[in-house]
Amino acid sequence: MMAGRPETGPEHAAAGRGVVVGQLVLIVIVAVNLRPALAAVGPLLTEIRDAFHLSGTAAGALTTLPLVFFGSYGLLAPFLRRPPRSETLLVTAMGLLLVGLLLRLVDATFALFAGSLVAGIAISVGNIAMPAIIKRDHPASITVVTSVYTVAITVGACLASGLAVPVENAFDASWRLPLGLLVVPTAVAGAIWLPRALRSARAARSAPAAPVARGAASRVWRSGLAWQVTFFMGLQSLLAYVVLGWLPTICQDRGMGEVPAGYVLALSAAVQALGSLSVPLLERRSRDQRPLVIATAVLSFVGFAGITWAPIGSVWGWTVVLGFGQGLGFATALSFIGLRAHDARVAAQLSGMAQGTGYVIAALGPLAVGALHDATAGWTVPMMVVLAVATVMVVPGAAAGRNRTIGAAPSPETSDASPALN
Repeated sequence: MMAGRPETGPEHAAAGRGVVVGQLVLIVIVAVNLRPALAAVGPLLTEIRDAFHLSGTAAGALTTLPLVFFGSYGLLAPFLRRPPRSETLLVTAMGLLLVGLLLRLVDATFALFAGSLVAGIAISVGNIAMPAIIKRDHPASITVVTSVYTVAITVGACLASGLAVPVENAFDASWRLPLGLLVVPTAVAGAIWLPRALRSARAARSAPAAPVARGAASRVWRSGLAWQVTFFMGLQSLLAYVVLGWLPTICQDRGMGEVPAGYVLALSAAVQALGSLSVPLLERRSRDQRPLVIATAVLSFVGFAGITWAPIGSVWGWTVVLGFGQGLGFATALSFIGLRAHDARVAAQLSGMAQGTGYVIAALGPLAVGALHDATAGWTVPMMVVLAVATVMVVPGAAAGRNRTIGAAPSPETSDASPALN
């Protein structure tokens, strides 16, 4: 090869593909740890509730508490003079998650709830950092990479919910064993990302400090498009965490055993993965993401209604419908962060706003459902409220689905009317 000639041969192309695959693997390793801390609780919730003598509202709070803090870092980030690098954030997230998981194993009600709080904060850090990394490293394939990321999240949730009770039964143990085993993949993820975080930190120290774009952050919070993304994120997440927190209990109250009820939740998570993978394929058939939003709402509505009122033997089919719809919604909501942002910096700010505020909205779901169930001694009223949410979320979702971006500066080129980056 001649000196100075750029490497454009097959070897260079293969090396480039190898780098991309390596980056995707790193994303997946973190993503599979971002839901099991919550997903594994659902199948075990009745046992945990009995062990600690929790009311329905308190049991709902156990699944709600992490959700309240799922976006906590996103609300804090705009006030930091120099936010940490994304790689550093992910290692920090895994470290905090490890602490939260261990706290929940202590035989005390306070430790149970404190561990859930810490786990929620940890997941918040990972939630906010990852969409910005995707926008920065994969700007030309945001929807595809986001779908891979969401599939990894749902696979993690699927495995945690599906294996929690069987693992407990296989070892004739208590609920603490399946929850305690979650520390293993968490520790592995933190160890794998640590060298990358150290390299990133060294590079950041040697580089000049970048000015803090507070004006741009303020523009994101004043953007109507940003609020539309936020409300869709919050409402679809609310429905998802009602499923995560209460689906096994609903099935058990309708006469299903504890183990199959856990499998229902696992099936929901597995089908969500298929729904997420379908987003890039379906998006190519339409001009924007509005059809995905409508499909999400319709499938969620039908799935919830079937699970609640159709014959219990048909619950598996309705779970497939619901899971596919929620997979579409989750991948679409996260894709909005990259698609509606002008650049990686705006994506980080929109990620913080949409998830910080959105997960506060989402946290109301399990808590409200638990309180309504206690008040009415049944599932009819709580599920009517859930169906109303599934209908209402079309409004912000359809608005967010139009091809526009939130600009980095108040200029014609980067206004809300500018074309989306695909």
